[in-house]
Amino acid sequence: MKLSLGAIQMHMSDDVADNVARAERLVREAAQRGARIILIPELFEGHYFCKDQLPQHQQRATPLDENSTVAHFQNVAKELNVVLPLSVYERAGNALFNTVVMVDADGSRLGIYRKSHIPDGPGYTEKYYFSPGDTGFRVWETKHGRVGVGICWDQWFPEAARAMALQGAECIVYPTAIGSEPPDPSWDSSKHWQRVMQGHAGANLVPVMAANRIGREVGVANEITFYGSSFIADNTGALVAEATRDAEEVLVAEFDREKLAQLRSSWGLFRDRRPELYGSLLTLDGKDSYFRSPGE
Repeated sequence: MKLSLGAIQMHMSDDVADNVARAERLVREAAQRGARIILIPELFEGHYFCKDQLPQHQQRATPLDENSTVAHFQNVAKELNVVLPLSVYERAGNALFNTVVMVDADGSRLGIYRKSHIPDGPGYTEKYYFSPGDTGFRVWETKHGRVGVGICWDQWFPEAARAMALQGAECIVYPTAIGSEPPDPSWDSSKHWQRVMQGHAGANLVPVMAANRIGREVGVANEITFYGSSFIADNTGALVAEATRDAEEVLVAEFDREKLAQLRSSWGLFRDRRPELYGSLLTLDGKDSYFRSPGE
């Protein structure tokens, strides 16, 4: 049985209907090329509004049951027999979350993942808009494979990828919005960004896929040029498909699920783990409680 991945790279206007139509066209192209788990970039319904702290942007958040984009792509998923992790801005009571809705190939909603790590820096002021996610890291048994999902900033944290791998993820996907840094537009993190996730693939022996946006988006105080470079890495971390920095593209790659599973088992990485020694990972300062002095 095959694990068939597709990554969508696209630019966004500030018109939801336009973005939904563009994303659907690209999803259909990916499905026609054989992809069955298809990833659209983070918050694809509009511009990346976190460039500025403006209260009107918080009104973009919608309860999931009222989100017409989710309902639309449920129908698309069912028609095309594809799995669609959908990144949307969720309103849940008085809380606001950066959320992925996992839509299975029959159009059903399997559940949600809320972004765990929330960045806060010039041009990426997400703490103004999102509460830290409360779902924990999740893996879904979809029709076309077991899928783990992180969202953008989550991709820099190896603990998140390992948690999903331990839950049986056969692939890990990251919808993304990343580009230039407003304090220093000459700073290019694209290769660093790729290499970190390639490391997650190699360390956990699972393919990893990231879908980024492209284009220059101008806010009130900041602007960002999103650098694309979406990719699919295999279970050794090698890039098997990579997009350019500034073009709309669809990436597709296929893997043998049985061979992936055999390699994960035979390599011994999960057999030889020593979780009883990793207590420092559960603290912010890296000091395992076992080693603390009395009264410390």
